[in-house]
Amino acid sequence: MTDHNLLLLTDSYKVSHYKQYPPGTQQIYSYFESRGGAFEEVVFFGLQYLLKEYLAGAVVTKEKIDEAENIYAQHFGNRSLFNRAGWEYILNEHDGRLPVRIKAVPEGLAVPYYNAVMTIENTDPKCFWLTNILETLLVQVWYGSTVATQSREIKKMILSCLKATGDEAGINFKLHDFGFRGVSSVESAAIGGAAHLVNFMGSDTVAALTFIQKFYNTTEMFGFSIPAAEHSTITSWGKAHEADAYRNMLMQYPEGTLAVVSDSYNIYNACEHLWGEALRGEVLARNGTLVIRPDSGDPKDVVLKVVEILGEKFGCETNAKGFKVLSPKVRVIQGDGVEYNSIQSILGNLRVNGWSADNVAFGMGGGLLQKLNRDTQKFAFKCSAAVVNGEEREVFKDPITDTGKTSKRGRLKLVKNGAGYKTVSAEESREDVLQTVFENGEVVKEYAFDEVKKNANL
Repeated sequence: MTDHNLLLLTDSYKVSHYKQYPPGTQQIYSYFESRGGAFEEVVFFGLQYLLKEYLAGAVVTKEKIDEAENIYAQHFGNRSLFNRAGWEYILNEHDGRLPVRIKAVPEGLAVPYYNAVMTIENTDPKCFWLTNILETLLVQVWYGSTVATQSREIKKMILSCLKATGDEAGINFKLHDFGFRGVSSVESAAIGGAAHLVNFMGSDTVAALTFIQKFYNTTEMFGFSIPAAEHSTITSWGKAHEADAYRNMLMQYPEGTLAVVSDSYNIYNACEHLWGEALRGEVLARNGTLVIRPDSGDPKDVVLKVVEILGEKFGCETNAKGFKVLSPKVRVIQGDGVEYNSIQSILGNLRVNGWSADNVAFGMGGGLLQKLNRDTQKFAFKCSAAVVNGEEREVFKDPITDTGKTSKRGRLKLVKNGAGYKTVSAEESREDVLQTVFENGEVVKEYAFDEVKKNANL
């Protein structure tokens, strides 16, 4: 664990909230859910990282209390707002460990929106104020969950196309993560890249690989890649030697799958005359598959034209489903302008023109890891129950101006409901899908990454 100061990892206004609850408050119970959004199911992912990195162990020390008091005194211009006594109580009575209980759905599980996927409550009545202090940090699980959700929905869409036009066995490498450079931080790349690998196996985001091994109990490798060209390694040869740049790739990597960006000058000329004529024999003789990458233009039109040119030059067969499949020596990967809708458009255009989804894979960057936010799935964290002077009470909001923000009431369970899930009162007898994962400073339940993948599997 990095030595973070948890006392500073919250929103400023929460620092003053310990004075705002009703007198005699002993417990605050809150939950986390998706209140709608782009997709009807959400994949829960990333809490285990937050617990291990930020919450586990003796996270409250005198030095951190002193630092927080000084920061907040300057920040507010008022030294009395900071709850020093509350944090010192945690230090002295709980050895700096957080007296809270967190329950959550198994990581990787897809749950319909409008359902609680996590709950948190304090276990010491003197620390009622702590529950929602932790909201700021815990809500960040929205990011891994949203990436994993979108990635899984794309997988469903591609798999549907493969079922109709090609071979479903290739699904795990149909969407490759190109997103490292397009995110706001290395931490985002690690979390988001790992979230993508919940569903697929192709990635160039190295930070995700070590993240999985560190936080999800494994030495196994879950992301894979291949040698691939970028524009600099092609254009440095000069336009007159474009064919030599391509030939060098074939020579340097004589076996296996190899990707070469081919739109530095004229993608259609490269496919027809360079790959399809000058280098055709070398491509066919090579022990592996050449993946040609267009990187500009309208993806829907460019991919179709590239596939058609390659079909003319390298041949194709019609599969049992009646769709054309290129020679196994050549394939196409689209890595520019890739998002959910453009993938759907590309595959749809191939299909109506008689081409199988087998012929193309996708590389997704910012659209996979960055072009989303907490409102993509409308994630929210709300208090739904409290104990005040020994009395249990339901807590909720019901704004007249927006019924979509009405919150749940009372203590909650998530239960199996036919093929899906449903949030019900904790008083119901059905088994709770929510499992205790953190209690009194300790991570009490962990998931290995292969378990996470299994939970998300279609």
